[in-house]
Amino acid sequence: MILPYHTKKPLIDSTVYVASNAVITGDVEIGAYSSIWFHSVIRGDVAPTRIGKRVNIQDQSMLHQSPNRTLLIEDDVTIGHQVTLHSAIVRKRALIGMGSIVLDGAEIGEDAFIGAGSLVPPGKTIPPNTLALGRPAKVVRELTEADRKDMERIRTEYVEKGQYYKQVDH
Repeated sequence: MILPYHTKKPLIDSTVYVASNAVITGDVEIGAYSSIWFHSVIRGDVAPTRIGKRVNIQDQSMLHQSPNRTLLIEDDVTIGHQVTLHSAIVRKRALIGMGSIVLDGAEIGEDAFIGAGSLVPPGKTIPPNTLALGRPAKVVRELTEADRKDMERIRTEYVEKGQYYKQVDH
């Protein structure tokens, strides 16, 4: 379901797959070949939400903001199942693991990996190319080449799956 909020209507590239039971409302922009999966909610009714190209927002994720704090997701990002993002910045090629929470003003660096179930508190910066885990999230190591390849595999699979579902769902 795609809904306006007052004068703001989501701008979604024509190549994006949006599951029929996802909700997108307000000042939201989504770039090419991204995918928004089942039961996800993306609200842009407090501040803007900007989602880049080839981003996958997996099932039951919730994206929202605080006043005057844009939620920004750059290109090629994976947002795992049941993730909550709130007025954060997620840089290129990062992966946010299932069930994680990333709060206001947090910044996830390029190619960073946030392990499943982690909590990134307000204002925390996770450096590029690192694995961070826990509640609160702490950097535990640099990413390996195997980590990066697995992250790329996930991104590629979600672009392909999104395009498949877009064809059979419409």
